[in-house]
Amino acid sequence: MILLDTNVLIEILKNNQQTLQHVSSLTSPLAISAITAMELIVGARNKKEAQLLHQFIARFEMIHLEPAISILAFKLIGRYSKSHALDIPGALIGATAIDKQAQLLTYNHKDFQYISELRLLC
Repeated sequence: MILLDTNVLIEILKNNQQTLQHVSSLTSPLAISAITAMELIVGARNKKEAQLLHQFIARFEMIHLEPAISILAFKLIGRYSKSHALDIPGALIGATAIDKQAQLLTYNHKDFQYISELRLLC
């Protein structure tokens, strides 16, 4: 499984051809974190755009928060929030990928590269 980060979905929505080609070439199942879905909806400019985003999000398997994910995210926050400025959404997305043994496709490698348990996809 490949977990798509918010910034990758934003590039898909912008019709970025390089991102579209990269994502369409992936052979593993694609999924998103519920956190990513929420970030997209919060970023909508209005209700109509939010509705369109809901339709877009429905294309992907959504991984919802589970106790194991929140426990791991809490550990990641304790370990990296002060040293690497890991924020709550990043910790939850990273913990989701780790818990589901998924690779994380992100354009913000610097936000995650220090988490040894996380498998980043370039």
